Amino acid sequence: MTQLAGSGIGDLRRTMGGPVLGPDDPGYDDSRRLWNAAIDRRPAVIARCQSAADVSRAVLFATEHGLEIAVRGGAHSPGGSSGVDDGLMIELSLLNQVTVDPVAKRARVGGGALLGQLDAAAQEHGLATPAGMVSHTGAGGLTLGGGMGWLTRKHGLSIDNLVSVEVVTADGQIRRASEDENPDLFWAVRGGGGNFGVVTEFEFRLHEVGPMIQFGMAFWPLDQGTEMLRMARAVVAKLPDEVNVVIGAVNAPPAPFVPAQHHFQPGYALIVTGFGSAEEHAQVMDEIRSTLPPLFEFADTMPYVVLQQMLDEQNAWGRHAYDKGFYLDDFTDEAIEVITEQVPLKLSPLSVVLFYRLDNAYSKVPEDATAFSGSRRPGYAGFIVAVCPTPELFEQDRAWARSFWAAMVPFSRGIGAYVNAISDEGVDDRVRASYGDKYDRLATIKAKYDPQNIFHRNANIRPA
Repeated sequence: MTQLAGSGIGDLRRTMGGPVLGPDDPGYDDSRRLWNAAIDRRPAVIARCQSAADVSRAVLFATEHGLEIAVRGGAHSPGGSSGVDDGLMIELSLLNQVTVDPVAKRARVGGGALLGQLDAAAQEHGLATPAGMVSHTGAGGLTLGGGMGWLTRKHGLSIDNLVSVEVVTADGQIRRASEDENPDLFWAVRGGGGNFGVVTEFEFRLHEVGPMIQFGMAFWPLDQGTEMLRMARAVVAKLPDEVNVVIGAVNAPPAPFVPAQHHFQPGYALIVTGFGSAEEHAQVMDEIRSTLPPLFEFADTMPYVVLQQMLDEQNAWGRHAYDKGFYLDDFTDEAIEVITEQVPLKLSPLSVVLFYRLDNAYSKVPEDATAFSGSRRPGYAGFIVAVCPTPELFEQDRAWARSFWAAMVPFSRGIGAYVNAISDEGVDDRVRASYGDKYDRLATIKAKYDPQNIFHRNANIRPA
């Protein structure tokens, strides 16, 4: 397979506008590198595409030569889906343009752009669209799975704000998909992951956000986990529309606002962001501290772009990572018991458990409006994330994440999950469970646009 790719690599170079790299070419190792240091893959060919036409030529080259395809945007896939051994990597980092129309409140975003680039360009005009919480994540992979973050309670998921896409399908065709053009494909890419082609451009609806927002963080020690989660349950039940929270089991950061004796101490955090009035945000913080006084807290205003970069260092490149996801209706006493039993068992101070609140604007979108892999009823997306500086520690915390997830399943919505958090064993069953009744419709659309399943390095949907 590698020899076959090598014999034709010159042909691909002559037809593509962007660089084509083989294993002996300068830049090959940088271009193949993935965010997760636990995964090291060596493609036979890397096509650094700078246009949709380049992507089309790369797809056709791969199918002609029988090469497995991986698509690398931000390279953040925890399971390493954006890398491949002995196949062809479609590398999109040159397709990173972001164009904002502040009057129409629209953004056109290249398939290889990072969230930080989208945030920065939109915030020049006081605008934003819902996206993830780590700015060096690729906009493409995040969006195709759904895209949830700080703005989800206020404006829904990334896919709920998607107006159109430009996508290269398995036959090499460059198609536009929207509500009135290839609507079946547009429905499928909004939550169906990378199963239906390579998206080379996204068009997003933008909203007025910031530029300054309210921020608050409160932290409690491990032995107050039960009380903290019960308090969070009560606070979230009456959360104002303009406020969002993330609930986490984390280690206290070595930040200036954290007393030195608590640096790296494990515990529970409640992060509260406000996009409306300062008074509204302050009322939520007051209720938290009066109900259960934290070990320490911090509250201030900050730029929205800083909020979007807050978790960047925690999730820096070069660490070993693994995640498991699930959906939770609420912090029942039974779920809290499992969480507080499992959290202290992690070893790496970088490993975390996070709960994103999903309701309000998220829940106003009809269940079948998109292919999103989750119910629109109010609840939480839970993420158990092992992040470790060394392979030895990683082996232990990966086992912790798997054990934790298995213990949570009876008290969650089952084995289904947000597909961006599905990346390892048992994928077929979990993917089917995640999409539920939508799976057969997705499989039919898959058979139309990718009958040979060439785009399978993802939470895969098999063609009907």
